[in-house]
Amino acid sequence: MIARSAHLHLVGVTEHDGEEVLDQVFAALADPVRRSILSRLDGRELLVSQIAQHFDISLQAVSKHIQVLVRAGLVAQERTGRISRCSLTAGPIFDAAVWLNRYSKYWQAQFDLLAANLEEIDRRGRAKARAAKRTTSRRKGRPTSGA
Repeated sequence: MIARSAHLHLVGVTEHDGEEVLDQVFAALADPVRRSILSRLDGRELLVSQIAQHFDISLQAVSKHIQVLVRAGLVAQERTGRISRCSLTAGPIFDAAVWLNRYSKYWQAQFDLLAANLEEIDRRGRAKARAAKRTTSRRKGRPTSGA
């Protein structure tokens, strides 16, 4: 958390403002159309019309989605007259990933517990298989009671 606070201090943003930015980022990422727009912009600069052609919604609706992404800081938009070019700004996604990563220790503990349980189940299964094999071997070596 120290690195995050230092980053916020360097860019002149308070911790409260940082939380508001994260709120906007997560709200923007919650919509599948906006996530798809970000995927299309990955490594490219596209016109709004080029983005819109991939969706079954109006150009105006796509523009509104792009504005949500711009307000969240995920997209940079450059206008030249009526032409609008968009590009991905990955910084806020990194900030969201850093925030999410703080909770990975909880998931890792669950994965560790799962791995330990699976190892125990496997160990018990192998022990049962060895016991069954010994029992079968003994039965084969003994004469049957009716012989």
